[in-house]
Amino acid sequence: MSNRLPPAWAKHLKTHPAAKAVPPKAASPKPGLSAGPSRAQADDMLLRQALELQKAEQLPEAEELCLKVLARTPNHPMALYILGTLGLGYDNEKALRYFARAVGEEPQNPYYHLSLGETYLKLSEFTPAIRHIQQALVLKPDLVEALCVLGDAYKAFDKGEMALPLFEKALKIDRDHPVARMGLPRALASLGRMDEAAVYLKKAIERRIAVPAAYNALVHTRKFTEEPPELAAILTELRDLDHGSEGAAELHHAAGKLLNDLRRYKEAMDHFKKGNQARGQKFDLENYRRWVDAMIETFTPELVASMAAYGNPSEVPVFVVGMPRSGTTLTEQICASHPDVHGAGELSKLRRIANAIGLKDGSDANLGKSVATITPDLTRTLAEEHLSYLRERSPAALRIVDKMPHNFELIGLVAILFPNARIIHCRRDAIDNCISCFVLPFSEAHSYSGDLQTLGLYYREYDRLMRHWNNVLPGRIFENRYETLIENQEEQSRRLIDYLGLPWDDACLRFFDRDGSVNTFSRWQVRQPIYTSSVKRWKNYEGEIQPLIDALGDLADT
Repeated sequence: MSNRLPPAWAKHLKTHPAAKAVPPKAASPKPGLSAGPSRAQADDMLLRQALELQKAEQLPEAEELCLKVLARTPNHPMALYILGTLGLGYDNEKALRYFARAVGEEPQNPYYHLSLGETYLKLSEFTPAIRHIQQALVLKPDLVEALCVLGDAYKAFDKGEMALPLFEKALKIDRDHPVARMGLPRALASLGRMDEAAVYLKKAIERRIAVPAAYNALVHTRKFTEEPPELAAILTELRDLDHGSEGAAELHHAAGKLLNDLRRYKEAMDHFKKGNQARGQKFDLENYRRWVDAMIETFTPELVASMAAYGNPSEVPVFVVGMPRSGTTLTEQICASHPDVHGAGELSKLRRIANAIGLKDGSDANLGKSVATITPDLTRTLAEEHLSYLRERSPAALRIVDKMPHNFELIGLVAILFPNARIIHCRRDAIDNCISCFVLPFSEAHSYSGDLQTLGLYYREYDRLMRHWNNVLPGRIFENRYETLIENQEEQSRRLIDYLGLPWDDACLRFFDRDGSVNTFSRWQVRQPIYTSSVKRWKNYEGEIQPLIDALGDLADT
């Protein structure tokens, strides 16, 4: 289902009550003619049609009706709200503007505040997100959806302990609410409380709530050495067509994870392939190649050096980049175990800046013209705003780590804004890295990972762009090889901390004891000491992954 459809709580929204039509006193109606609906009534009818079109996924038609309403009733809050929902996941900046206007027109509507807060959260703007969600709860304290979104915000803001009572309160109000039922165990898992998370996930399954998602989360709470009853149950659920394509994908990936744990690799890979096929995600590789070409052509060493002169000299920002599943979470946890380092998780702030400038990946925009708009004043302003944003996370930390892996695409922008920022590039055996991506149910943002050949070709583009950044910034980027870290944890960890310009602290060797939330698929692994089972893992699947190996070409170390 499209994430641009109205949220489940949209049914609570009310369009404006129709104003009573008052006939002119002087004129009497002509025989045979009846007065038409008032403008308010006509707006109401159009917006109801727009909601129905949205539910039917006829999104351009829904947008057209909303714009028609706004053309004759400017700032109609319900029209603005629906337009906001149409932008979610597609153009979050546009959604943000519409929701903000809706709040401005009707500030006592808790659902408008909730939508605005939720959109800020999608953009990693935690402070305004929390403020608007809290306001929604002031206006309607028993709003379950707001309690859950506020819990998600605290979890993402590295305050997972504050999320737990919110989900617990939501479940007291509605014990079968699917978001609350899944939100509580996810918050527990982010804090490393896997056994407690498993109990709640089993309850969700017993109550038939979000069954595919619950099974997929459950199998990731631990490693299985013996076949659990859940495997047979998951295979039975796969016969239920009511779960839809997304549910089938979750269940196939859950079965694959269990079978992989049990070393039944051929069966596991069969489920992983079926799970990705069920999602049906497509990736435009040619368009992405053209974008990489343009980035390489635009961000030359000379351009970056000249523009960096106007950047912020702060050494606080640290960017951990690389392919997903390359060791970025482990690297962040090691660094953040140091008392002077704060791990901020995966932040989308840099991507938001890049999109606003016109550097959006896959776009056909003229990147040279976009970069030309970055004046010295704008450089200083953007860097200062970004630094203030990081400081919200930890005012006193000497280093703050943003571990959004795909910031590897934006290293040129990082170097311009923060010429003294540390950039840690996590690299892993190419085949292992790709297999680790393929076997996880990633979101549509990672649609390149659903097909083995496409994934291998995408990896080549990532490698090509990283080689360019190393040429642009010779000696500036620290390459942290996963295999080196596994082989000699202390030596490589000391190198990392030295690169950050900080004195060594033994706490970095016990990263798995660190408090705080971990909100990636690595949440179980990074609560364990270093283990070697993920090195050359691909050999377990060697007979099933030839399209990937062929696509990687000379990058595949066979």
